[in-house]
Amino acid sequence: MTAAGYLDSPWPAEDGGPRRLQQPRHGAGLGLQAGEVLRATTRRTLLSTMTVLGAPGEVYLLTHSALRARIGLPTTACVERIDPLSLQPLQRSPRLRGGPMWPGGLAVHRSGDLFVVYGRHAHRLNRHCEPLATLRLPVNQPYNSFAVLDNGLIVTKNLSACTPARLTVIDPDTLTPACADTEAPEPSIARLSASGNTVYVVGVRSIFRYHWDAAAGALQFDAGWRCDYTANTRQTHGWDVVLDGQQAWFMDNGAHRYRHRMIGAGVSRTANRLIRVSLADAADHQTLDVSGLAGGSITNPPLVDLQRGIVVGYDSANAVLQAWRFDAARRTLNPLWRKAPFGCASHMILYADSGELVINDYRRHGEEVVVLDIASGQERGRVRSGGLMQGVVFPSPGWGRDFYWSSMGRLARVYVA
Repeated sequence: MTAAGYLDSPWPAEDGGPRRLQQPRHGAGLGLQAGEVLRATTRRTLLSTMTVLGAPGEVYLLTHSALRARIGLPTTACVERIDPLSLQPLQRSPRLRGGPMWPGGLAVHRSGDLFVVYGRHAHRLNRHCEPLATLRLPVNQPYNSFAVLDNGLIVTKNLSACTPARLTVIDPDTLTPACADTEAPEPSIARLSASGNTVYVVGVRSIFRYHWDAAAGALQFDAGWRCDYTANTRQTHGWDVVLDGQQAWFMDNGAHRYRHRMIGAGVSRTANRLIRVSLADAADHQTLDVSGLAGGSITNPPLVDLQRGIVVGYDSANAVLQAWRFDAARRTLNPLWRKAPFGCASHMILYADSGELVINDYRRHGEEVVVLDIASGQERGRVRSGGLMQGVVFPSPGWGRDFYWSSMGRLARVYVA
C-alpha cells in the first residue's frame, strides 16, 4: 500500500491514497468489544468534503461554499487544522479561489505541504494553512480532486460530461504545469486513481490509463490497456476506481438526481453493476449486477478487502449493500452477505486488522454511521452522525479509537465509548 508521493501518515489523502483502497496505511482498528458503543461529537460546517491526517495529532478539514453557485458566481474553498477531539478550528486558511462548484480534494504531500484542488484552481499551503502558491487551471469547469504519483507529481483533470477530459500534471515545487495538458479520448466524471507513476481514468464509456514517461516528461497513453465497460448497454458512466494491485474495481450507472439523498435518485432503468478489469490484461474483465433492481445507481467506489478476498458493492438508489467472496485464481465472485434496506452511499473505511467496515446508512430521519464485520455483515456499532443529508463524500480514521465522518453540512467525530 505504498504511496510514495504522500506524507507517511495513516490517511494523507481521500480514500487513504491514490489506489483508493479506503484502508489506513498503518495503525490499529477500532477493536469494538462487547459492552462498548459508538458516540459522536458533531459540528456544523459549510459543505464538508474530507478530513486528512498529517503528523500525529494533526487533522485537516476541507470545506467549500455553495450559495454563489446558484447565481452563477465562482465558489471558494477553505482548509482548517482542527482540534482532533472538539473539531473546532485551530488554524484556518483564507477563502481559497475556486470556481464552478464540485467537491474538491486535499492531500498532505511528501514535501510536508498541503495541496488543494477545488473549482478550477490548485493551491499549495503550509501546515499552518497559510497559502504559498496558486495555479489557475485551464478549463472553466470544476476539477474533481487529484492523485499524487510516486514521483511526487500531481495529476488532476476537469469533470467533463460532454467534451474530452483534460489531464494537467503539476510540479509540486513550483505549482506550475510539468508538461502540456493531455486530452483524454472521451469525457470523464469520476475522480482519478493512480498506482506508482500510472494514472487511471474512468471515462463515460471506457476505463484507460496513462504512464508517466520521465524521459519524455509527459503522460503516455497505454493503447494496449482499455476496457469499454458500457459495451452496447444502456448503462451510464462509472465512478472512482479501486486498484488492488491485480484488478481494477468500480461501479457504473453513475448518473443520478442526488439532492439530499441517493435513495430513489437513479435515472437509468437498468441495474447498476460491479466491474472488474485485470490490470495485466484489459480483455480479462467481468460485470455483475449489484442488486439486480431497476434504477440502480451510485456515486462512489466499491471496497476491496485484500486480506480476506472480499469485495463490497452497493446500489445506493435501491438501498442495497452486497458483499462477495472473490476467488482470484478462478476469477469468480460468490455472494457472501447482503443487507437491504441499507442506505449506503459514501466512501468507506476498512480497518484491515480488525475486519471493521465503516459505512453510512441513511434512514427516514437522517444519516447513521455503522461499523460492520466485513466477513459476516454483522453489525458491531451504530450512531447518528447528526447529518440530515445522505453523505456521499469522504471519511477518515482518527488518531485513536475514532474516525471522522463528513456529511455535507456536518462533521462528526465518532469514537468508542
